[in-house]
Amino acid sequence: MSDSPLDRMLDELYGRVGEVAPQPRLSATRTALEMMGDPHRAYPIVHITGTNGKTSTSRLVESVLRAHGLRTGLFTSPDLGYLGERIVVDGEPIAEDDLLAAWAEVKPYLELADAALAKTDEPPLTFFEALTVLAYAVFADAPVDVGVIEVGMGGEWDSTNVADGQVAVFTPIDLDHTDRLGRTVAEIARTKAGIIKPGRSVVSAVQQAEGLAELERAAELSEADVSLEGRDFRVLSRTPAVGGQVVDVQGRAGRYDGLFVPLLGAHQAQNTAVAIAAVETFLGNGEQPLTGDVLAEGLAAATSPGRLQVVGRDPLLVVDAAHNPHGVTAMAAALAESFPLGHVVAVLAVLADKDAEGMIRAAADLVDEFVVTTAPSDRTSDPDALARTVVDVVGADRVVVEPDLDRALQAARELAEEHATGSDDAEEPGVVVFGSITLVAKVLQTVREHGWS
Repeated sequence: MSDSPLDRMLDELYGRVGEVAPQPRLSATRTALEMMGDPHRAYPIVHITGTNGKTSTSRLVESVLRAHGLRTGLFTSPDLGYLGERIVVDGEPIAEDDLLAAWAEVKPYLELADAALAKTDEPPLTFFEALTVLAYAVFADAPVDVGVIEVGMGGEWDSTNVADGQVAVFTPIDLDHTDRLGRTVAEIARTKAGIIKPGRSVVSAVQQAEGLAELERAAELSEADVSLEGRDFRVLSRTPAVGGQVVDVQGRAGRYDGLFVPLLGAHQAQNTAVAIAAVETFLGNGEQPLTGDVLAEGLAAATSPGRLQVVGRDPLLVVDAAHNPHGVTAMAAALAESFPLGHVVAVLAVLADKDAEGMIRAAADLVDEFVVTTAPSDRTSDPDALARTVVDVVGADRVVVEPDLDRALQAARELAEEHATGSDDAEEPGVVVFGSITLVAKVLQTVREHGWS
């Protein structure tokens, strides 16, 4: 049994069914929230879903809204080491004492809801359902002026969808969680379109034709207005810069030039345009331009930990939470654009339900050597089996297997250092960690505790 109050709380919360096996229902979350007086109805909500980019877009939206003087609540998934990172009030993750106090208030209602569910032979609230109830209650108690809520999985039956979002935001939709959301982009988009509410607004990134058709169908049925990237707003230009990029964006209501965004890659420029359109929609129904200085302040202050995050130098160490082929493609393009890399070594671990081959193919042109390891998850792929997949794609001479993550990092570092030239002008080697969010979280913890350079 754990000793600290936080550990005991986490034992209770993680003792519920995990978020990798969500219940396709809203009834359990509604039951708990109704017992608490429906705290999620105390503030308006920007609701964000998609396959890739939804966390970064959520963070951008929240930062810009906060720059406009609003007190914000931000709920994202997953965390990178501390559960409180998922529940952010006014730009700060909830402090441990406040998290424990909130849990003490919410826990009795969760137990009452569990008992009510048991009477109808329904399973108790899952981990993510309980966490959603906790976040909505924290934001009501804060209180916040607006909640920026990232969907956990899908949309229609995701526990966050008990809320009535004023703006439904869609980042690019692709194949992921196909065992739960559908085997095609159309099926997945249909599930995600469930966050569209009657008479509200939709803001969407560019989508594949079959996905867009589902979003537009759902919006028409709900009589919701749709603003689409490429038609109603767009990235006009982008220039890589130290620590990020400078973008020009045509929003729904105004043009915004010379915006510095401290995030790397074309996909983050796209996320920025989507975020701007979402804020324009929320604040003025897309009819009032944002104040340029306030927008610039909000974007410049945005962060997205674990997304193309530089965590070490000599050699360069970058972590990225990409865990599907679409995400890895964006990661590889951004790395190639943003860093003068020579020899690239990847530390790779993949969860068993993910498209490992697709990720490897997406990274194959960028990565010179793969160090295959394990993620700190009971769903991690067997490293030998994963290595065979890597060999099938890139050949045996580019693959090393090291199941222990600490030794895998050291092996990657040594492989990279073998190709260091010592010249200031030459391309230098680097290490990139990707394939699993739990892998990235563990590497971030390791670097914090033991350093890299």
